[in-house]
Amino acid sequence: MNRLIPGTTMKYSEQARESAFSLISPVLEATGGLTLSQLSKLTGLEGTTIQNWIKRGWVSATKGKKYSEKQILRILLINMLRKAMKLEDIANLMRYINGDVEDTSDDIIEEVLLYDILCRIIFTAEDEGAFDSDHIKELVAREVAENSKEIEDDDKLRKAMFVMVMGYRSGCLRTEMEKGLDIILNEM
Repeated sequence: MNRLIPGTTMKYSEQARESAFSLISPVLEATGGLTLSQLSKLTGLEGTTIQNWIKRGWVSATKGKKYSEKQILRILLINMLRKAMKLEDIANLMRYINGDVEDTSDDIIEEVLLYDILCRIIFTAEDEGAFDSDHIKELVAREVAENSKEIEDDDKLRKAMFVMVMGYRSGCLRTEMEKGLDIILNEM
């Protein structure tokens, strides 16, 4: 299986299991952020797509030419959901969790923790081969409970994370369906 870290083009490693963003953060610390071309390589997104998300207010504007941790995390979260969800729905979901993109005072969870928890849930569900609703709700509840000291609204976060995990999984299934359809169409 050619497993990737959600929202990125990076191959999965065991280090990603506990803290997926920890594979990216050392580069940010050393360079003070990522350039648009580096961010495009990391995510597989066109630079114009990223700039459009900023223009629409889904990602905060850059200060200078480098993208900060918060911007990168928001882009990774949007990217991991966009195969299955409308971009406007993703933006609304992110607002539901963390309010205004420019204002961190209304956040119910830091986005690095949100991203890492989502990745842990996804990796666990993939390893267990179980993406049924009840199992995902259990995994979400367990992760939220284990991190409750760092979360402002557990119930709200559980609801949103369930949608996010199922959205991510739906995107993976869509990709597999499209590959199968391409094979069939190429045989015609």
